[in-house]
Amino acid sequence: MTTDVIVVGAGPAGAATAIFLAEHGLSVRLVDRARFPRPKICGEYLSPEAPRLLDRLGALKAVDAVASPLSGMRITAPDGTTLVATYRPIGAWRPYREHAMALPREALDAILVDRVRSLPVDFSEQVRVTDVIVSGDRVLGVEAVDGARRRLTLRAPLTIAADGRASVVAQRLGLRRPHRLQRMALVTYVEDIAGLGRFGEIFVDPPDYAILNPVAPGRANLSVVVPVAHAAPWSGRLDAFFDARVKQLRHLARRVAGGRRVAEIRAMGPLAYRVDTPRTGGLLLVGDAAGFFDPFTGEGIFNGLRSAELAAETAVQALRRGDVSAQTLAGYERARRLVFADKERVTRVLQVVIAHRPLANLAARLLARRQHLLDLLLGVLGDFVPPRALVRGILTR
Repeated sequence: MTTDVIVVGAGPAGAATAIFLAEHGLSVRLVDRARFPRPKICGEYLSPEAPRLLDRLGALKAVDAVASPLSGMRITAPDGTTLVATYRPIGAWRPYREHAMALPREALDAILVDRVRSLPVDFSEQVRVTDVIVSGDRVLGVEAVDGARRRLTLRAPLTIAADGRASVVAQRLGLRRPHRLQRMALVTYVEDIAGLGRFGEIFVDPPDYAILNPVAPGRANLSVVVPVAHAAPWSGRLDAFFDARVKQLRHLARRVAGGRRVAEIRAMGPLAYRVDTPRTGGLLLVGDAAGFFDPFTGEGIFNGLRSAELAAETAVQALRRGDVSAQTLAGYERARRLVFADKERVTRVLQVVIAHRPLANLAARLLARRQHLLDLLLGVLGDFVPPRALVRGILTR
């Protein structure tokens, strides 16, 4: 059977891409270097708009069975100012659901992979892509090695890279670029934290911030984001480094006092990086393979699912026309910019604010006096309010 599309990577973005394409009747070959389920460093948060995509993917019912609903966010500034906002309709803007969700990443991955297996997708685990096949101005497929160390040559008119932060496809084509924002995340699980409920909790204390995300009854994902440069003196002592940063985040330290860490600490970073738009035909990049910007509240999964939806739309149109040139596929990049660029500008400003104590305190005091503005901000971060509405709210007294 002829393969229409090779999808590299079976995380949320890759699995979603394969599902969307298969439902359009395309022949899909999906490969991943891992065997599922597998552990993955993640903030484990799904914004209120993510269920719309999960519903389209036929995975929402299964996710609902294991996810913890989050009514909103509680943000604590360096000076102790606390902001509370919920995911609720704001004027004409309504979230798909009036809550976000938190769930273990392994559970989400397993649900999406099970959905892939229910479709006519040629899915292979433990297949590691080693190189990209390029001829002239066109990507023709990938070279890979399977679990038995056999070399594979996989060819298709279109290759979609969804192989994450360490994308072999992006690296082999020289597309990845460093970002000036050099932060890393330290992630673990904690239990026995008093008062865990239906709110995600964010603690800002420059240069660090942390997110406490309840993923199951009595259990939370704790992610601490710190400058990469601060980790160097602690090389080989990740536990001690983590404990020191938690202690430095005073309000977080008080919040988790009496709790216990129940998993190893895993590190990931630098969080932010850029990926250039491919100049070759026959190739699209989705999810983290297309670049990542530290989003503050951790909605990378939504971005991955949404980019998969956009990529599938472009792929279906291109393959039906028999034209997978770079010019034709450029429509995907335009769509991505239209969907994500304004929000990235908002999160860029947020990153400046939370990096400076006086600014963070000033912003918190302003938002504490203007609840509508805080609600708009949470709506933007929750993917259901357009960023322009936040700008108008700031300019309107």
